[in-house]
Amino acid sequence: MDKIKNETIRGTTKVIELSRKTKERRLQWYGHVMRRDETYIGRRVMQMEVLGGIARGRPKQRWMDVVRENLRDKQLSEDDMFDGARRRKAVKTSAPHGSGKRCREKKKISIVGHV
Repeated sequence: MDKIKNETIRGTTKVIELSRKTKERRLQWYGHVMRRDETYIGRRVMQMEVLGGIARGRPKQRWMDVVRENLRDKQLSEDDMFDGARRRKAVKTSAPHGSGKRCREKKKISIVGHV
């Protein structure tokens, strides 16, 4: 009876689930790399196909497979990473503690007060 649910703790501390934040950062990084020049090494590596034999059993999950799954969950296509407004709205699932409008106003007041 003395147990407190994780949702309650996250709500009071204004912290989100780590998995949601990880998905958000993964999609942000993917969008960042995709908007870079075609000759950028990160983009070339991401589009590269590795030759070789296939191991027995279940295939290992690759980073790009997870990105595609996250894009599908957000109902985005790979081309949507180039549309800034749509990408930002869909990718941003959380606000870290202290990033809201009230917090920005408090930061301005405290900075001005100490100068």
